[in-house]
Amino acid sequence: QVQLVESGGGLVQPGGSLRLSCAASERLWSIYVMGWYRQAPGKQRELVATITASGTTNCADSVKGRFTISRDISKNTVYLQMHSLKPEDTAVYYCKAERGVEYWGQGTQVTVSS
Repeated sequence: QVQLVESGGGLVQPGGSLRLSCAASERLWSIYVMGWYRQAPGKQRELVATITASGTTNCADSVKGRFTISRDISKNTVYLQMHSLKPEDTAVYYCKAERGVEYWGQGTQVTVSS
């Protein structure tokens, strides 16, 4: 079983930046795909970005050019660097690991507001 712990959320003004972290209890090379998802109030959870065990990344069109997913294999940690944040980026951000089954973190709140 993979345990995931997210951190780094908070309140930020529009145009600001945040970096989210997701620490995994397993080696990243053993996890097929790591991803960030988000869920805003009253909306469905949506994909933000993913990174595979080989390092291939993918981002949703809504965040391309603003968000970057990366990883530190030595720390078993995946990051989501977010720039030029908008109020519509406000959501709970979740980390997910896929290794035959899906594992989810507890989520971290990101609020973009002036």
